[in-house]
Amino acid sequence: MEDLQCEIEAYRDEHWDEVLADIETLVKIESIEDLAAAAPGAPYGPGPRAALDEALAIAVRMGLDAHDCEGHIGYADLHGATERQIGIIGHVDVVPAGPGWTYPPYEVTRRDGYLVGRGVIDDKGPIMVALHALKFWKDRGDDLPFTVRVLFGANEETNMKDVAYYREHFPDPDFLFTPDSQFPLGYGESGICSGTLKSAQLVGGDILDIAGGQAVNAVPGVASARVRAEALSGVFAAAPGAISLEQLDDGTVRIEAHGTSAHASTPELGENAIGLLVDFLLDAGIGTAGERAFLELLHELHANSDGSGLGVECADEHFGALTAVGGVIALEAGRICQSIDFRYPTTTSSQVIAERVNEYAQATAPGATFTMQHDKEPFLMNPDSPEARALLDAYRAVTGEDAQGQTSKGGTYARCFTTGVSFGAEKPWVKDPDWVGGMHGPDEGVSEALLKEAFSIYAIAIGNLRNAN
Repeated sequence: MEDLQCEIEAYRDEHWDEVLADIETLVKIESIEDLAAAAPGAPYGPGPRAALDEALAIAVRMGLDAHDCEGHIGYADLHGATERQIGIIGHVDVVPAGPGWTYPPYEVTRRDGYLVGRGVIDDKGPIMVALHALKFWKDRGDDLPFTVRVLFGANEETNMKDVAYYREHFPDPDFLFTPDSQFPLGYGESGICSGTLKSAQLVGGDILDIAGGQAVNAVPGVASARVRAEALSGVFAAAPGAISLEQLDDGTVRIEAHGTSAHASTPELGENAIGLLVDFLLDAGIGTAGERAFLELLHELHANSDGSGLGVECADEHFGALTAVGGVIALEAGRICQSIDFRYPTTTSSQVIAERVNEYAQATAPGATFTMQHDKEPFLMNPDSPEARALLDAYRAVTGEDAQGQTSKGGTYARCFTTGVSFGAEKPWVKDPDWVGGMHGPDEGVSEALLKEAFSIYAIAIGNLRNAN
C-alpha cells in the first residue's frame, strides 16, 4: 500500500496543473439552471449544457468512453474485465453566485494555497479530482476487474431530475460514491423537504419590497427591504452594525442586513441575514398589523434553526435534531414569500411537518399558508459493507486518521441510488482563513492541499474496490 500511495502521489504532482486547468475550464461556465431557456438537448438551460459538454470533452481527451444522455446527464467509462460497475457521480451545475463576492465568481483565483470560484468545492473541483484519479489507473495500464463509470449530473442543485432520467434508462451501478459531501464517509442522509411560507395579501403597508437569499438550501448572507421613510423616523442612529440604511430619493429607505452564508445542512455555521432583517423591522416598529403578524412568524422561524419556533422540533439516533432554514424571501403579488428547507430525522415526515407548520402559520398570522413542494425521505446503508470499508480504508491510509463512517444532513446523489455513499471532499472540522467562503456562499473556496489529498484517497479507493466483494 505504501509503494502504491507513493506512486499515486508522484503521478498526482506531475499532473496537478492539468487537474487545475480542467477545474478552471468548468468554473468559467456559469452553469445555473435556466428553465426559461431550456431546449431539446439542454433541459436545464444553456449553462448546464455547456458545462456538461466540457466535462465530456475532458473525459474524451483522457481516452474514456464518453456519452451524452440528451443533456440531462453524461457519463464516461473506463471499461474493465467484467460487467460489474462502480459508479462515481458528481455534478457540473452550480447555484447562482449571488452578492458579496470579493473575487470573480466564474474564474479560479489562486491565493495562499486556496482556489476560489463558484464550484471549486461544489462540485466541479471534486469531480475533476476524482476523474483524474481514475485516469491514474488508466495510464497505469491495469485491467480493473470492473468498469468504472463517472457520471456528470447537470441538475443536482435543484431537483435532481438528471438522476431520475438516468435511472429510467440505465441500471444502477453495483456500488456508487459521490465526492460531493464530506470525508470520511457518509452512509446515511436525513430527509430533506422544502416549501414556501406565504403571508396573506398585504395592501397599503410599510414594506414595499423585501428580498434575500439565492438558494433554498443555503443560509443567506444578505437580505434587504425597502420601506416607507416615515416608518423609520428616528431609528437611523440606532441601527446595529449588521444593518445599513440608505435614504432614497423616492421617499423610501433601503435596509440591508449582512449575515454569514452557509449550507442549509450546517446552519450553525452561518448567521441568517433574513432573520437579522426581520428582527430589525420588528424592533423599529415597522409594519401594519398584518405585516407585523407575519414578521413575528418569520422571527419564530429564524430565531432557532431546530424548528422549535414552528412546532416541528424532533430528533433521532441516526441524524440528530431536525433543522429548519429560511433561505429565500421575496415579495410576490402582494405577499411575502419565505422558503423553508427542513432536514428531518426518521421520527417525523414531510407530511407531519407541513401540517404542523401550516397550522402554526394560520394561528400566528391570519391568512398565512405553508405549502410543501419537495421531499426526499431519509436513507441509510450498511456502513460495514465491503465497499464502504474499502473507501474508509483508503481515507485512513492517506490521512492516518482512525475515522468512522457517519450520517449527514446533506442531500447528495448517493440517496438516489440503490447502493451509494458520499465520500468527501470537504473536511468541515478544518478551519479555513476568514476570507475563504463555503459552498453556496460568496468566495467559495477550497484548499489545494485538501484536493490533492482527495486525489490520493480516490485513487487508492478505486484500487481497494478491486478486492471488495
